[in-house]
Amino acid sequence: MPRARTGVVRRRKHNKIRKMVKGQWGTRGRLFKRSNEAMLKSLFYAYRDRRQRRRQFRRLWITRINAASRLNGLTYSRLIYGLKQAGVEIDRKMMADIAVRDAVAFTKLVDVSKANQ
Repeated sequence: MPRARTGVVRRRKHNKIRKMVKGQWGTRGRLFKRSNEAMLKSLFYAYRDRRQRRRQFRRLWITRINAASRLNGLTYSRLIYGLKQAGVEIDRKMMADIAVRDAVAFTKLVDVSKANQ
């Protein structure tokens, strides 16, 4: 019985990996070994950075809320505390959007917070 070689299977695997790193610089897009390393690294970065993106957006929202609340004479922490005491359940994403787009509505939120401290 003749020996079965991995020619077609291995080529398909290599081509799949090289297709994933198409466009990378130098040997990272040409040689299989370097392509495989680049692919693993890029998938790791993609996974890690999906989580970091959420952290960065939360930081941005908090910064915007803090800036808007200070314009209304209140710090971020006192604003959040007052809203919690009032039972207002609004997330930071929506609050930051209100702070940027609708200053009058945000002022009302600040007033609710001040009343419940």
